[in-house]
Amino acid sequence: MVTGQYVDPKAGRVTFRDHAEQWRTTQVQRPSSAAHVETMLRRHAYPTFGERSLSSILPSEVQTWVKRLGVDDASAKRKALAPATVGTLHSIVSSIFKAALRDRRIMANPCEGTKLPQVERAQVVPPTTAQVEVLRQAMPEELRALVTFTAGTGMRQGEVLGLTVDRLDMLRRTVTVDRQLVTRPGKVTEFGPPKTKASNRTIPLPQVVVDALAAHLAAYPVGADGLAFRLDGQPITRQAFGHVWRPAARAAGLSAGTGVHSLRHYYASLLIRYGESVKTVQARLGHASASETLDTYSHLWPDSDDRTREAVDCVLGDSGQGPETAAAGDSVGTGEPS
Repeated sequence: MVTGQYVDPKAGRVTFRDHAEQWRTTQVQRPSSAAHVETMLRRHAYPTFGERSLSSILPSEVQTWVKRLGVDDASAKRKALAPATVGTLHSIVSSIFKAALRDRRIMANPCEGTKLPQVERAQVVPPTTAQVEVLRQAMPEELRALVTFTAGTGMRQGEVLGLTVDRLDMLRRTVTVDRQLVTRPGKVTEFGPPKTKASNRTIPLPQVVVDALAAHLAAYPVGADGLAFRLDGQPITRQAFGHVWRPAARAAGLSAGTGVHSLRHYYASLLIRYGESVKTVQARLGHASASETLDTYSHLWPDSDDRTREAVDCVLGDSGQGPETAAAGDSVGTGEPS
């Protein structure tokens, strides 16, 4: 008590659920992020720790819980979570315990030292142009231009679904991205901020996209909300879009679970193929940093080994001589020693 390190044992008797719900109300988060946290806790944390007191939860129990999350449970009709999802969920729970530690409800965070499953980053494989065309044809008529638009701008799903005509400048052929359409459980569809500050950007529109948009808007006039893309006359929720996307993805031969984000990868691959720099690709996609762009798409840039061979072959191969001859006297370039 004198040193200020004493923790009252009674303080930790509050249940994990009660403390977590109090913690959630104090977080400064986007509505979509807050909804995601609530869903993760309700589905995966509360069934195990919800009614337990904070001080009774042990590090070994957290480790057991983490391992169980990554394994199919037929009795509970629960599928194993991906390693990245397990890591995200553990981070949320750890943050709740850290808040309890700051409030002096517990003496230690039981999430400290947990061994998490290793996240193996799979290489992005963009769809082919032929697959994109099959996707477009397999979509309902009123959403075909959406496929062309997404493949031609690389915008995220929420950004595309939230596109309004006032963000389009058809004369200058640009689109401004400064918000997205958000669907929260039990709430109406509404506009929200983009994923990050870097997501606010202006993207040039290729002519093929401008033509597709013009034809689409002529066939399907916008409503009072100004949304460019609607389904059955209503704003498109992620759930509703998934119902029409999945059959089209199967028709295009895309692997199970491939979402509309694959069109974003397709756009990035086109920029890289035609020589755009890392910074340009980063800016077009709205990535927070160039390292994020490289981490995702570095394997799509031309291989440095090939460029090395090409550089040497271009100089020595065209000269019709070996390196020994060049070193003996016939100049390559300026003839000055390097």
